[in-house]
Amino acid sequence: MSAARPPASGGALSISLASATRVWQRNLWVYSKRWAYALVPNFFEPVFYLLGMGLGLGYYVTLGGGFGDSFLAYIAPGLVAAAAMNGAAFEATYNVFVKLNFARLYDAMIATRVNAEDVVVGELLWATTRATAYGAVFLLITLFFDSPLSWRLVPAVAGIALVGFCFSAIGMAFTATIKTIEVFSYFFTMFLTPLFLFSDIFFPVHERFPPALAALAEWTPLYRGVQLVRGLVNGTGEPLWGHALYLLALGSLLSTYSVWRMRRRLVR
Repeated sequence: MSAARPPASGGALSISLASATRVWQRNLWVYSKRWAYALVPNFFEPVFYLLGMGLGLGYYVTLGGGFGDSFLAYIAPGLVAAAAMNGAAFEATYNVFVKLNFARLYDAMIATRVNAEDVVVGELLWATTRATAYGAVFLLITLFFDSPLSWRLVPAVAGIALVGFCFSAIGMAFTATIKTIEVFSYFFTMFLTPLFLFSDIFFPVHERFPPALAALAEWTPLYRGVQLVRGLVNGTGEPLWGHALYLLALGSLLSTYSVWRMRRRLVR
């Protein structure tokens, strides 16, 4: 076994990209053995929504207005962003919590040259990778529902990755803070579900909400992710840099907190 890397002096954080990549590679190897099983819960839910809301309800939605020419074209990019959110959040919450508290996998990792900071960065990289894969594959599936094939799908994948990074950091920060697995029910029910329903995926919130509630919704991370992906996919012409900067800043802030907090839990 390789000798453990000594901790940084003075409590400073020390991150090795090579070691963090090893954590990412370990997750990729495990995932390659069971990808079909892991794909089902996070991937098919937005597909069902696309079928039910886009093709079902969408048939009865009057064309024009806030939906342009197609309700399906309106909700599809939002569901892509939601797929990235779900993939990142699940990976950075339940899966990380099990490795941390039940499997004690991280205790074994930090006994090698991989330290606590590398573990967190590696897990964030993996959660972002998984979220990007879910969102990108779902984006390709929308092509079978009359979504246009365009060069804009390429930068849209980068937008999906940014959404995945932000929600990976949100999930990791929550996981690093809580003590019991039961608390995750609050995270998914009281946080992710309202985001999913009220982040401009199914209807323009500024048209249906009072101004105060609309302003609140517009400052949530999924709303920003939906606007970013929709703008990249549909080419709305609206400036998107503010949404991208919001996701990057929030993700970076919570990633830093996650590294600090997880280190305190792992290094005793």
